[in-house]
Amino acid sequence: MKRNPPDLFLLLVTLTLLTLGLIIVFSASAPESLRITKGANVFHYGLRQLFFAAIGVVFMFIAAKFPYNNWRRLSPLILLTSVAFLIIVLFVSEDIKGSHRWINLGFFNFQPSEYAKLAIILILAHYITEIKKGITTLMVGVIIPFIFVGFICLLILLEPDLGTAMVIFATFMILIFAGGARLSHLAFLTLFGVTAAMVLVIIEPYRFKRLIAFLDPWKDPRGDGWQIIQSLYALGSGGPLGMGLGMSRQKFNYLPEAHTDYIFSILGEELGLLGTVTVIMLFFLLAWRGYKIAISAKDTYGKLLATGLTSYLIFQALLNIGVVTSSIPVTGITLPFLSYGGSSLMVSLLSVGILLNISKSCE
Repeated sequence: MKRNPPDLFLLLVTLTLLTLGLIIVFSASAPESLRITKGANVFHYGLRQLFFAAIGVVFMFIAAKFPYNNWRRLSPLILLTSVAFLIIVLFVSEDIKGSHRWINLGFFNFQPSEYAKLAIILILAHYITEIKKGITTLMVGVIIPFIFVGFICLLILLEPDLGTAMVIFATFMILIFAGGARLSHLAFLTLFGVTAAMVLVIIEPYRFKRLIAFLDPWKDPRGDGWQIIQSLYALGSGGPLGMGLGMSRQKFNYLPEAHTDYIFSILGEELGLLGTVTVIMLFFLLAWRGYKIAISAKDTYGKLLATGLTSYLIFQALLNIGVVTSSIPVTGITLPFLSYGGSSLMVSLLSVGILLNISKSCE
């Protein structure tokens, strides 16, 4: 098989997003860093993110060298360990803001749901490649893969984490569509997914309150509407060119999760419309290169793997940006490469590394 150089354009886009993310995390996390260190270290979270970025870049370059077809043999083991971690986190993790999502490893909090995203993509790409034309049948092409995807999503919903479950389900839908599933089957799954999401929102009071707040945040400006309003204030305050790097006001205990879920709002406040449009364009370029790799890959497994990895990164980015701009109801999800979080950052960079390896074998 002919070996090409890796997609350097994809690498450049990724490193640009990573650099922007590090800069904004250093800025957005400063007040929280001072609070958690009792004034000792304004760069606490920024330095930790830099550490995670360094490890993630190492993972990315190792994955770029590791032949992507080897992931097929590893995918069942990765899925099993993912399930094990998702079960363990429900029992051993500390309750943080009503959620059990992280396993404390001492030097950092590991988030199994981030690992699960990669596990699902690897096993689905392997499964769809193996069944070939069986993807058009209801049982083999839809029900069987839905069972293990649904089980993973159920474990994640128990944390609870609706946003990550939505990303995994959407990636599953895109992969079986790319694999050749019937449109009637996809329509049924879409109806099921929308219905399930509505039920999950209605039965959980806090999710229902978020939906009401999304429809009219000014109805409860100091309660459930607070986060949305402060996010819009941040974006609106930035104007065309921003208030200047480090000059955000919303990060000073006005906007919750300023350095994690709402990093895009702080970026908009400090770097303005220019900064937000730049980030959106970078994700557009990442989508272009990722899907180009998927189209050009020589084998079915490479096509599906590249499709899944690109889709999860882009869908998660769209979901996060949709939330912080009040385009969709609030659901906690990080912005790939930009939000603070070791597990998310390292898995995102590892995913790009796999894409880079696939690009070396493209036609």
